Amino acid sequence: MARTIFTNGLIYTLDENQPLVQTVVVENGKILDAGAHKDMTLQWGRPESKIIDLQGNMVTPGLIDSHLHLSGVAFNFLDLDLTGVASKHDMLERIKERAHTLSQGQWLIGMGWDENLFADKSIPTIEELDYAAPQCPIFLKRICHHAFLVNSKALEVCGINSTSTIPEGGEIVLDSVTKKPTGLLLETASALVTKHIPDKSYDELKHGLKQAMNFAIKKGLTSVHTNDPVYFGGLEQTYKLYDEIINKHGKGLRCNLLIDFPYLQALKNLGMTAGYGNEKLQIGAIKIFADGAFGRRTALLSEPYSDAPQHYGEAMHNYENLYSIIKDARDYSMPIAVHTIGDKALENVLNVLDQMPSVQYRDRLIHTSLVRMDLIPRLAHQSRIADIQPRFIVGDYPWVKDSIGEEREKFLYAWKTLIQAGVHCAGGSDAPVEPVDPLLGIHSVITRRSPLENHRGWNEHEKLSMEEAVRLFTIGGAYATNEEHKKGTISRGKLADMTVYSKNLFSMSNPDELLETNIEMTIIGGEMIEH
Repeated sequence: MARTIFTNGLIYTLDENQPLVQTVVVENGKILDAGAHKDMTLQWGRPESKIIDLQGNMVTPGLIDSHLHLSGVAFNFLDLDLTGVASKHDMLERIKERAHTLSQGQWLIGMGWDENLFADKSIPTIEELDYAAPQCPIFLKRICHHAFLVNSKALEVCGINSTSTIPEGGEIVLDSVTKKPTGLLLETASALVTKHIPDKSYDELKHGLKQAMNFAIKKGLTSVHTNDPVYFGGLEQTYKLYDEIINKHGKGLRCNLLIDFPYLQALKNLGMTAGYGNEKLQIGAIKIFADGAFGRRTALLSEPYSDAPQHYGEAMHNYENLYSIIKDARDYSMPIAVHTIGDKALENVLNVLDQMPSVQYRDRLIHTSLVRMDLIPRLAHQSRIADIQPRFIVGDYPWVKDSIGEEREKFLYAWKTLIQAGVHCAGGSDAPVEPVDPLLGIHSVITRRSPLENHRGWNEHEKLSMEEAVRLFTIGGAYATNEEHKKGTISRGKLADMTVYSKNLFSMSNPDELLETNIEMTIIGGEMIEH
């Protein structure tokens, strides 16, 4: 690759040895040098060198999303996207419109609904879903992917009724009077339906994944850590999709693949382990669910929900099974990445990890939404990452305050407390649960409120600074995959991944300016993608 000189920028390297430079010299996909324009052009300028004028724009190391589901983003392009729908009426209208495009018996799949956006907070009844799409079985994932809506046609096709055997950790919600299914399924009960839904073709999946990758790059992301085998037809097909798009077709987005624990044996059969691959595509950790989410009170708490004293949440696995799953991963020297939203779920996982030896790659506690003071020192471990999703604060407030109560709310999304205690944190979106846009995540971690709200922020003492927020989505993301020596800062020898902004994030007087900031350019391995 020819030498490229990116110059005339406000380049914040996040490298403490050289925090701010004007010019970065790139060769063979890596950073050759960085410094003042005059020095760099004098030392490295050649007639054949390519000069890129950054036009005074701000530059940071390439943004990294530490946890999302590109498969879900892909399906948003392929299926009915209900993200942001603001009323039950509008949701039903969209379902009706999509149903008119489908043939008799064809599945209507959608995702992204969130009743907390509706004025009365009520979800569609099974009768309303039947009316909207009488000829089609319906399967609609809530935005959190922990609750699902189906209609009578879907129950009929799948043979589901009030006496059906439910997988551990799931529930078919029944009407309190008739004792018949309401159309709402929780957690693992969705498996009773998904096994009946025809798979999308390989070409459809590939087309959707390409769109999802392009979308992520346009948002300034240079690397993502993505969890997809359950939705992309297993480990082999998932890896094949990514390998073809990234390595064979040259798509620039760097991807670290989290692998769901049921595919651990498939990893062994293929001889893959953490770090398998190259600088563009790698195998990551083993993904496990320890609990659910606050939205349907399935996040596992150590004390009952304040607004439902009989409910503690749901453990996806009892302690013995959780121990066995993590031990199986450890026996193969694999790190784990565990969904832990409630404090009891976090405690359960830490109790197991404390009995296990560390491995080469770091373990990840994904979400770590609700913590307790006694758990924080155990999180502050050199081999553990708190993999946080700042935009959850937008989706969960204000209703979550009533759900968990005033005292526990002090330790909800306690990002400042975690960082000050020495916990290594990385920032992600959990897209499509929340938007892919990392600038929205940065806004959330700084303001602790929705862009639509005007107040000082929920638990404002837990706000992070702009620099701390940017570090979450750069250095933090690199650290989560043991790649801090390759990415996360703009330093000599590291991968030439950079994000270019229309405004200077570090000179903003009001963080709401982030909402008006554009990504001008995404640079991956020195290759420039203009927007």
